[in-house]
Amino acid sequence: MRIDIGIPEEQRHEIVDALSRLLADTYTLYLKTHNFHWNVTGPMFQTLHLMFMDQYNELWTAVDLIAERIRSLGAPAPGSYRQFAALTTIREADGVPEAKDMIAQLVEGHEAVIRTARAAFPTADEAHDESTADLLTQRLQVHEKTAWMLRSLLA
Repeated sequence: MRIDIGIPEEQRHEIVDALSRLLADTYTLYLKTHNFHWNVTGPMFQTLHLMFMDQYNELWTAVDLIAERIRSLGAPAPGSYRQFAALTTIREADGVPEAKDMIAQLVEGHEAVIRTARAAFPTADEAHDESTADLLTQRLQVHEKTAWMLRSLLA
């Protein structure tokens, strides 16, 4: 069935491409954060274990919101490791880093998601896609705050 939501098909495809990259970065960061939750050790164990749990739960919810926005624009959401690996800008962790390295890698991951979300804005704005712009704004707020909180642990 034809989609008529006030956004031309070509612009919907461009928005979907940008959101697919955001979905891949978010899922990859989710997976990395969950991995660090499981494997963190050291004097900050309790604090980081709980903080990482809060963060991966928030990311898990975000993955669903982003995928559902892609679906509402009429496209299938990417959903495999292969697709995410091709789209993400976030590097996987090598082995099990020390706690401070985990924190630094998560800061880098959140900053990568921020850049990906910010890069999607012009396309959403040009299409007058307020729903996507709102989603991007919400994601930016969460990732900027989380990156700040993680950076504070490294000061």
